[in-house]
Amino acid sequence: MRKIFISSDHAGFTLKKKIVNYLVKKKLSFKDLGPFSVKSVDYPIYAHKLANNVKKNKKNVGILICGSGTGMNIAANKHRNIRAAQCFSVKSTKLSRLHNDANVITLGARLISKNNALKYISVFLNTKFEGGRHLRRVKKI
Repeated sequence: MRKIFISSDHAGFTLKKKIVNYLVKKKLSFKDLGPFSVKSVDYPIYAHKLANNVKKNKKNVGILICGSGTGMNIAANKHRNIRAAQCFSVKSTKLSRLHNDANVITLGARLISKNNALKYISVFLNTKFEGGRHLRRVKKI
């Protein structure tokens, strides 16, 4: 069974709360790994915590939110078998799943609207990896 893990830093906390509400409304199974306030935190701690949980099962996916999406993306991609994609449009999100089999989406809370974030998450969670020639390429990562 697929599990969704979600985490943020302080800059992404407010958007994370909105995404959590969306996940609850959609009745999706998820685990919030923190933080649980807007108190300043170091984003790598939360990116590593999420990556360690996602990689326990091939079906798991993760959602990371920070101010720009970049810091979380860099930290998560340090982990073997994590393919984090920083998404900034429906198309970038869809291609991250179709072609790259991304298992973590990273979002920039200071760069995208709540409505767009929810659209990207919906696309991310509902788009399947195409495989084929893309599988050959993903295996080379």
